[in-house]
Amino acid sequence: MSDGILSKAATMEIPISSNGDTSNLPEDDGLEQDLQQVMVSGPNLNETSIVSGGYGGTAEGIIPTSTIKGPGLHPPSPGPPPGGEEVVRGIAVEKFDIVKKWGINTYKCTKQLLSERFGRGSRTVDLELETQIELLRETKRKYESVLHLARALTAHLYSLVQTQHALGDAFADLSQKSPELQEEFGYNAETQKLLCKNGETLLGAVNFFVSSINTLVNKTMEDTLMTVKQYETARLEYDAYRTDLEELSMGPRDAGAVSRLDAAQSQFQSHKDKYEKLRADVAIKLKFLEENKIKVMHKQLLLFHNAISAYFAGNQQQLEQTLKQFNIKLKTPGAEKPSWLEEQ
Repeated sequence: MSDGILSKAATMEIPISSNGDTSNLPEDDGLEQDLQQVMVSGPNLNETSIVSGGYGGTAEGIIPTSTIKGPGLHPPSPGPPPGGEEVVRGIAVEKFDIVKKWGINTYKCTKQLLSERFGRGSRTVDLELETQIELLRETKRKYESVLHLARALTAHLYSLVQTQHALGDAFADLSQKSPELQEEFGYNAETQKLLCKNGETLLGAVNFFVSSINTLVNKTMEDTLMTVKQYETARLEYDAYRTDLEELSMGPRDAGAVSRLDAAQSQFQSHKDKYEKLRADVAIKLKFLEENKIKVMHKQLLLFHNAISAYFAGNQQQLEQTLKQFNIKLKTPGAEKPSWLEEQ
């Protein structure tokens, strides 16, 4: 096979030589998910105005009931659409061709995936990029754990503030009704009110922290991982059509084979271009994600540290100053849910 077929500037083909040994392979669930991912993308049948029954279709061609007038419901009169039977036949052929191409693509990708998993084929690997992708997935898992714990802390803080508020009210009531302990109940009531106020301020800071981490994990990182999934699918297709081209190149060179080889070369080049574009897209998104992650986390970790430290040190002024520093405002007294976060 000529050097023009495969570009190895940033990638390399890794032969799989396990000879069927699956002891080091991922669990079967991983293979099943990959096969489902290959199969799930049905053919796009929305390229023409009339959609036949089958997967990939839309509601085009369905007559809405609002267009039917008269005392009864009457089906539209049968007959070919404008243009006659030739138009219908042409559309049917086009739809069949789309489904056929999808089926061939799915077969090739499934064959390539199984070949890779069971040690009878090779896959193209960009070691640097795949290392970065795996690092992103691991980072996302760890950040999800932090997000889960931060949400738990928010719930505990909220319960604590509510309890302190109720306890302060109880002390204040007893101060009015117990003259002999009025002073003792009174300063305990004031203490609980102060703790409640500080707790609400801390709650606002932690809510802001949770909101920012949630955006980073479930929007920014997830968006990048969606592009990664597209890249991984394109890589599988690229290797499937590369393998197909290699097999045809080693076969006989009769007239039919030459024609099939030319078609395979064209299909391979198309998938190669798609793969390289998505590889570049992933590399760019990973770079920008890393820069954004550092910027966001630098701010959020500083906020979290300063707020927690000021709260447990009993430094009300420093706690309030922390919220001002990060432009965090609490709802004014009398709001339906007092002291929930408002962002500027």
